[in-house]
Amino acid sequence: MTTALLVIAILVFLIVAHEFGHFIAAKLLGIRVEEFGVGYPPRAFTFGTWGGTEYTLNWIPFGGFVRLFGEEREHARHGSGSFIDAPRWRQAIILVAGVSVNALVAWALFAGALTTGIPRTVDEPMPGVSTRLVVSHVVPGSPAHVAGLAVGDDILAIEDEQGELLSALTPSAAIEYVSARGGERLLVTFVHGEATTTAYATPANAVLAEAAGRPALGVGLALVTADKAAFGTALIEAWPITVRQFKDVGVSLWTILRQAIDGSPDISQIVGPVGIIGYVHEAEQNGWGYVLMLAGFISVNLAIVNLIPIPALDGGRLFVLAIETLLRRPAPKLAVQTINTFGIALVMLLMLAVTYNDVARLVAW
Repeated sequence: MTTALLVIAILVFLIVAHEFGHFIAAKLLGIRVEEFGVGYPPRAFTFGTWGGTEYTLNWIPFGGFVRLFGEEREHARHGSGSFIDAPRWRQAIILVAGVSVNALVAWALFAGALTTGIPRTVDEPMPGVSTRLVVSHVVPGSPAHVAGLAVGDDILAIEDEQGELLSALTPSAAIEYVSARGGERLLVTFVHGEATTTAYATPANAVLAEAAGRPALGVGLALVTADKAAFGTALIEAWPITVRQFKDVGVSLWTILRQAIDGSPDISQIVGPVGIIGYVHEAEQNGWGYVLMLAGFISVNLAIVNLIPIPALDGGRLFVLAIETLLRRPAPKLAVQTINTFGIALVMLLMLAVTYNDVARLVAW
């Protein structure tokens, strides 16, 4: 029950933040905002009216909305502050603003996660910061793989046959140490699971395709710290995380769309609100840092999904706006209605399929 409430809180926060982006952009560009609502109607009560905008709390607690003056296409109202009468570039900015805020929120959430002490990689050891040398990749069939090393293991020490130890537990020092001892049996001490163990491994050539002439054990190494990052540092380190998440989610979505065009879409990995409960529960067990990371990932997904050019999403409205810009006149009503009907049916079908997958996962867990 607690996890379900946390999921609702995360979704409401992210959707309200998205709508707040539309709200701020509309206000700055002179478009009248008639209502800013938390949750969906029916209305529970009204907080009040300020600056011509009514602020409300509604009974269905799964998001929020912004109601702009003159926003409805079929029954649009015209006049001062009307959305439909605004230049198309202003309409586009207002539509994109929600996605932009979701991106900024994701960045802030990732930064917040780093300040809680969630594990992160660093390039070099820093004064006062404890680090671990962690296996990030193992080449199948390599000396490291034969020795029993696996992704996630902590390297504690490496010792050669003369008893000389690896001087510094860093990726660069380990690469230099190992490459200078080709054909020499090395004793590796590492933590696998919760047990500390030792194993012998002999560096060999041609283990790594990109460095066939250099002796190697066949592992990728990362310097990891779980120390809390200062907020300024966290903001800097969270930015590439945010960019990488947008890239990864965008590539995954494009793959699914390409599969759909080919007639064989794989939606088994798409997670809906029901499935999020399982992931949030797992993150909750590992600490608030992981919950913040997951919330940031959801925010990235919301931003990208909202850019898909189908009706009911910002991307669909931007698509119609682009057509009108090219035609230099409003899009034909019949065409817009047909696209809307098809798009809404597609969204409903996708929601049903995703919910089915979510329930199947929960049953499996």
